[in-house]
Amino acid sequence: MGVKLYRKPRLRSPIMLATWPGIANIGLIAVDTIREALEAEELGEIEPWDFFYPKRVSIKDGILEALEFPSNKFYFKKTEQTDLIFFIGEEQPSGGEKIYAEGGEAYRIANLVLDVAEKFCCKRVYTSGAAVAPIHHTMTPRVWAVTNNPELVAEVKKYKNTVLMSAIEGREGEGNIVGLNGLLLGVAKKRGFEAICVMGEIPIYLQGLPLPYPKASKSVVEILTRSLGIEVDTSKLDSWAEQLEQEIDEFYRQIPPDVRRQLEKLKHTLHAKPAEPSPITEEDKRKIMKDIDKFFKKRGGGIE
Repeated sequence: MGVKLYRKPRLRSPIMLATWPGIANIGLIAVDTIREALEAEELGEIEPWDFFYPKRVSIKDGILEALEFPSNKFYFKKTEQTDLIFFIGEEQPSGGEKIYAEGGEAYRIANLVLDVAEKFCCKRVYTSGAAVAPIHHTMTPRVWAVTNNPELVAEVKKYKNTVLMSAIEGREGEGNIVGLNGLLLGVAKKRGFEAICVMGEIPIYLQGLPLPYPKASKSVVEILTRSLGIEVDTSKLDSWAEQLEQEIDEFYRQIPPDVRRQLEKLKHTLHAKPAEPSPITEEDKRKIMKDIDKFFKKRGGGIE
């Protein structure tokens, strides 16, 4: 059991884009948007038997006909600028009730993804996910970036609308990337691949909602396509974001007024001049998180 390739195209030092589900599926939607726009072809898959339970069993006349597993597929596309390999996982092998991969199965699947990167001599690997941030939903989400090679930092700093995760206020050079998006970054470093993780911002008060956040996915798409030298139509993400705007606004109005007043300050946090004090402190942010968590628990769901 392992990787099953359907074909063996000749690719020129391709770049791999890999992603799995996560908060609001920000990275998954971004990478899949690029794959779909480029009409990438199926390349292969990671066989599911050792990693996943069936999500559906087909039975006819009392006889089991088929087991349907979460897909974990590879795609490829040859472009004038660069050749690409996509890996899109429908589920992370959590080994439990958590949505994020953990334990030995997580390392095994990360290495299987990189086995394909190695086979086709990939020169770089991108992963993508979500960054829970103290921003307001009316703002344009930024992209947080983490690299596994100091030589990539200067390049990342040139990306528009992007900030190094280590430079985020209050993080003191530290951070945490949960699941396979972060794990793959580390395993790639161990195996000699340069890698970058790009994460679209989602407001701290939306992370517990069962909704996608295409505004952040669009920000990630813009960064990836610029760095790859390709163009992708993002109008579908714009339309999707508009459709969800009413649901988000309705949820926002349900938040207690005193908490909303604090959240309104987030609109101005990123626009404060260097000489000016930030309109919201780290203590304010912690209080907002605590109040939002209480609000979700009252509604029957906590923040993940």
